[in-house]
Amino acid sequence: MADEQQKTAAVVDGERPLTDKELEAMLRKSEKVTEFPEVTFDEFTEPTWDEWVEACNALLKGKPFDKIMYTKNYEGITFDPIYTRKGTDAILPTNDYPGMGDFLRGATVNGYVHEPWGIAQACDETLPAENNELLKEEISKGSTVYNIKLDTATKNGVDVKDAEKPGDIGVNVTTVEDMSVLLDGLKLDKYPIMMYTGAGAKNLLALTVAALKGAGHDVKTLRGVIGGDPIGELVKTGKTETSLDALYDEMAETIKFAKANTPELRTVFINSDAYTDGGAEAVQEVAYTFATAVEYVRQMQKRGVELHDIANSLYFCFNQGANFFMEIAKLRSLRMIWAAIMEAFGAEEADRAIKVHGRCARFTKTVVDPYVNMLRNCTQTFSSVVGGVCTYDNPPFDELIRKGDVFSRRIARNLHVMLQEEFGMLSPIDAAGGSWGIETLTKQITEKIWAEFQKVEEMGGIIKALEAGYPQAQVADVLAKRFKALEMRSDRAVGVNMYPNMTEEPLERREEDTPKLKKEREAAVAAYVADIDTNYLAGKLAAVETVEGAIEAFSNGATIGQVAAASCKAEAPETVEAIAAHHWTERYEALRFETEDYVKKTGKNVEVFLCNMGPIPQHKARADFSTSFLQVGEFNVHLNDGFQDGEDGDQYEKCLKAFKEGDYDVAVICSTDATYPEIVPKLAPMIKAAMKPSATLFLAGAAPKDMEQVYKDAGVDDFISVKANCFQTLKMLQKKKGMIE
Repeated sequence: MADEQQKTAAVVDGERPLTDKELEAMLRKSEKVTEFPEVTFDEFTEPTWDEWVEACNALLKGKPFDKIMYTKNYEGITFDPIYTRKGTDAILPTNDYPGMGDFLRGATVNGYVHEPWGIAQACDETLPAENNELLKEEISKGSTVYNIKLDTATKNGVDVKDAEKPGDIGVNVTTVEDMSVLLDGLKLDKYPIMMYTGAGAKNLLALTVAALKGAGHDVKTLRGVIGGDPIGELVKTGKTETSLDALYDEMAETIKFAKANTPELRTVFINSDAYTDGGAEAVQEVAYTFATAVEYVRQMQKRGVELHDIANSLYFCFNQGANFFMEIAKLRSLRMIWAAIMEAFGAEEADRAIKVHGRCARFTKTVVDPYVNMLRNCTQTFSSVVGGVCTYDNPPFDELIRKGDVFSRRIARNLHVMLQEEFGMLSPIDAAGGSWGIETLTKQITEKIWAEFQKVEEMGGIIKALEAGYPQAQVADVLAKRFKALEMRSDRAVGVNMYPNMTEEPLERREEDTPKLKKEREAAVAAYVADIDTNYLAGKLAAVETVEGAIEAFSNGATIGQVAAASCKAEAPETVEAIAAHHWTERYEALRFETEDYVKKTGKNVEVFLCNMGPIPQHKARADFSTSFLQVGEFNVHLNDGFQDGEDGDQYEKCLKAFKEGDYDVAVICSTDATYPEIVPKLAPMIKAAMKPSATLFLAGAAPKDMEQVYKDAGVDDFISVKANCFQTLKMLQKKKGMIE
């Protein structure tokens, strides 16, 4: 970081901007200034709190102010309806500056002015040559980081011949030749590299260095991160392949190697995916990720690694969720908390700054109506930039369905470009600084993260906590709350549990031909290893515990599987309860797919008749609500303009006649609360008598307590309203239809 602060920015319009060091000196000098001119706003009349509440109540039209205007989130923080200076003056960071102190206001003095956030779009094509082309394409179109996403087999040290599904989530690499093809022609002296390597970094770091040295590349210019996260992988899978001590030894080895050979490359990539994919809220995500990082710091110190070197080896990845202001506060908060943690370890000021990579949370994405993911990604990326990430990956909107294509990648990448070049997000330094609301949220989430982090520390650290099942239970509790909120539609997923798009054409999954790709990869690897001197290689494989030894082995023809097997110590692995990955709408999507499968097999669906009573203004609101409610299950809702009294009969007979003309599984009486006492006792028995035994009669709207039993006695089975459990209601109707057991 010290080297970065010494860099001089490029000359702009003939004038040289201040370097970070010059700006820092100016800011520190400004701390001595204590007198400022008074600014008044006498021309404005400041309303009182009571006056503002009175104005709100007028708009709420009788709805309870305290219930409507205060919002509690999953972090246990309540959003106030309005924030004022009077309530936040004491916590404003008036003595804090970006790039120093507690780093609340940013990791660097100049923010993004001289060094924009890195555009790190993940490249995940299966074949090394194709992924190489994709990496070059991304850079040519605006990306500024080579973000290489590896497949599961490569991260786990499994050769392609033994891989269950090579290329499942990224590029497959087995030999140094594969890595050479993958890195061929990349401008690694100009752009940083990013590679998450799974539980350990040693073997893939060695494979990368071997390939670059073989191509004559000066590895000292290599920068970015090639890093692993053993505890993160433990949480995802529930086990390690060897002992944690062995993995810590490997981690220390990579840090020492990087210090001597690739000083600008970080080798520990601490990832919050395991928690956020499991449904964790922001407090849990940061607290448990920092508890993991603290474990690494302690273990590295035990192995003789200097604190400065540890600090400069760590790179964090956090997921950005859907709560816009909360996510901004989270990023500001975590910089401050990490600075405090490193200060407690005795780190110098420059070593307290945190390096943060961000990505849009997979948990918040949907498979159904996936184009809405573009909007979700937009707000999450925006909050990340305002919060101050160092690098960012905005995944394609279709990431839950398939690997991205030209269109989805372009849309994802261009969001960065627009934010940087069109929206002016490179100019403000600490864009959220001074915001009464965000400063308050930052303080609140900081206190909660610190308290949760301390709980883990009191349990003996993250490993003891995981062995006791504490983080798993906490995350599971939040996941259950999220699912319940979706069931009740208090949380709204547009296109899924609200406003379903019944004309949607599902995206083509474009499944890869895995057997064909595996065969192609196996042939390439077999051709490469055919000329290898296996006896000579055996000697090299006996010395792969160091990065240098692994480099030698790879350079002499070893495969990733051979080096992994030779490196793995026969020590007891760690096991804990894993946190399974989810995405928030998966249950609704499974429900919808069950309907689709049943329709394809039988040609039948849940048929819904709307008993729309009276003119359109009388029934429309309830009819629209009920239609959307039931279409969430992709049921077939039959629409009509309502039934009214006329010369051709009364509304009840007309409604009954229309109902009898079809074969319906559901009927919904739709009108107003004022008309229901007259309509329901007469219409409900008529419709109920005409229904088949398995059919269900709903009333649209929540009945007053004194009328609920009256309506049920008339034949109403249940009510469709904002209080109804949408998910359970739809499952019940599927079961009645025979779609599910």
